[in-house]
Amino acid sequence: MLLIKINKEEFIRPLQAVAGIVERRHTLPILSNVLIQSSATGLSFLATDMEIQITATTRHDGNNENSAITVSAKKLQDIVRALPDNTEITFTSKDSRLQLKAGKSQFNLQTLPADDFPKLAISNEEVSEISLPQSTLRHLFNQVQYAMAQQDIRYYLNGLLMVLEPGLIKVVATDGHRLSLASMAVPTIQQEAEAILPRKTITELIKLLADVDDEVKVCLGKNLVTFSFGDISLVSKVIEGKFPDYNKVIPINYHNHVLLDRVTLLRAMQRAAILSNEKFRGVRLVLTQNSMRVICSNSEQEEAEEEIEISYTNEPLDIGFNVTYLLDVLNNVAASEVECSFGDPNSSCLITVPGDDRFKYVVMPMRI
Repeated sequence: MLLIKINKEEFIRPLQAVAGIVERRHTLPILSNVLIQSSATGLSFLATDMEIQITATTRHDGNNENSAITVSAKKLQDIVRALPDNTEITFTSKDSRLQLKAGKSQFNLQTLPADDFPKLAISNEEVSEISLPQSTLRHLFNQVQYAMAQQDIRYYLNGLLMVLEPGLIKVVATDGHRLSLASMAVPTIQQEAEAILPRKTITELIKLLADVDDEVKVCLGKNLVTFSFGDISLVSKVIEGKFPDYNKVIPINYHNHVLLDRVTLLRAMQRAAILSNEKFRGVRLVLTQNSMRVICSNSEQEEAEEEIEISYTNEPLDIGFNVTYLLDVLNNVAASEVECSFGDPNSSCLITVPGDDRFKYVVMPMRI
């Protein structure tokens, strides 16, 4: 049975959009597959790992008969990607096999029944629905995603908290050692809602969202969140659990403030970090009159010291941090300057952007 004849570029774009979530080795073999559905109007591609489900469509005047098939997402993607550009590909299905022909190339892939392909159960539960530019949401996620925990037993930290408030959207991530918060005014938001989104969901959305003003529609339900934009729909389960009270973590009334050129500080820390302890990654920040010294040392008695001129007239301060946590924020914030605010040597550091109260980054101190 002829499924479809299509240009390589038309086919690979939606396939790549969904293939990112497919696990290569899965206890359920069909979850390594992508579900391809053909109709008179085009093709739809669906992949899921039972936590996230992505659907991508492409309009194509092809097969007038509705048909569906599942085939290995990884193998199909690798084959199509390796074909010459602008190749016409013909797909034919016969006896549990998908035959792919392109020029003088021919491939036969094993298939599994489309009826057996599992899908997330999307209910008609009441949802909070908002729309905002794709670039805005992508920018928000990028500002905080690096602070998410990885495989923490406190499972609610292995994700990102999205909070809707009237006129405002916030995203928060923390691993217990540092916390990142970014917010953006969205006048169309009228209701309150929140959800903890899994790390994998955020990673995929950052890849799929474009830096454009085209809108993404976000529907927050009790158990699922849906993101719809362009020809893509991503449905994600939410992480159950109580996210830490981020407002209690953000320090107030600090008196020691230092304004720094972001790139200057980033370069100094990158150089000093070369000689940091590989396990503990500690860095000392020593503040004295109009000077900040960035100091790293390791167990081989090697030491790096960078000095930066600053405007500072308060009491001297010697405080330690994990240098990776500081490099993360400096690499992911686009501002030309950052402000570092300190309490005493045992207090966390607050990093903000001058003149912009929409971003806050808190990092806990470390004994060195």
